Amino acid sequence: MRCIIVDDEASARAIMEELCKTIPDMELVAEFPNALEALKFIKHTQVDLIFLDIHMPKLSGIDFIETVSNPPKIVLTTSDKDFAIEAYEYEFIVDYLVKPISSERFQKCASKLENTFSEVSNESTEISAAQNEDEDLYINIDRRLIKLKFKDILLIEAKGDYIEIQTQNKRYRVHSTLKKIKEKLPECRFLQIHRSFIINFTQIIDIQDNSVLIERSVVPISRSNRPELMQRLNLL
Repeated sequence: MRCIIVDDEASARAIMEELCKTIPDMELVAEFPNALEALKFIKHTQVDLIFLDIHMPKLSGIDFIETVSNPPKIVLTTSDKDFAIEAYEYEFIVDYLVKPISSERFQKCASKLENTFSEVSNESTEISAAQNEDEDLYINIDRRLIKLKFKDILLIEAKGDYIEIQTQNKRYRVHSTLKKIKEKLPECRFLQIHRSFIINFTQIIDIQDNSVLIERSVVPISRSNRPELMQRLNLL
């Protein structure tokens, strides 16, 4: 994580710099004696974290927070305990360190930061996965590449050396196998429910006995695949 230190005391910046060196994943990219210089810096440079002193001349730490739009994560550093409650009103403030900052307390802060950035990373992954649901699949038909959106595919059926991809408007016959196309389909939408069928289970209309209805197609469910299908569905 890329961080900066903002503190009007040179000794405090030096101590914080040494503490930052104890965290392998932490990269100190700059330090500033006042918030105004830091404000100019983050307008043009990507920063993940700011160690920010509260009491500074010209522009205080709280004023700095109010000035920045879409701020990075912030750890407040101060000798004043009175701002702790106010500080946690801001979602992007991760921790509040009271000077003098001990190594033990800083390690606790580092653990909290690691958990916070891990959650952010997971959220980004989930967003990316959600975006991938709408990615395109290109199929080769008579030397033409035709783009299909995953969400538009209803089901895929194996037919000898070919597969038939059914959408709401058309069927496409492609020289391929279920195994090969299965590797390219997002699991959040598709499931193989029979040795000859992969379905977009978000398009299921009805389930009866050992079959599902998708659009106007009745698709068989094998006994071995039924438990996973039932697990995927949002059952009441």
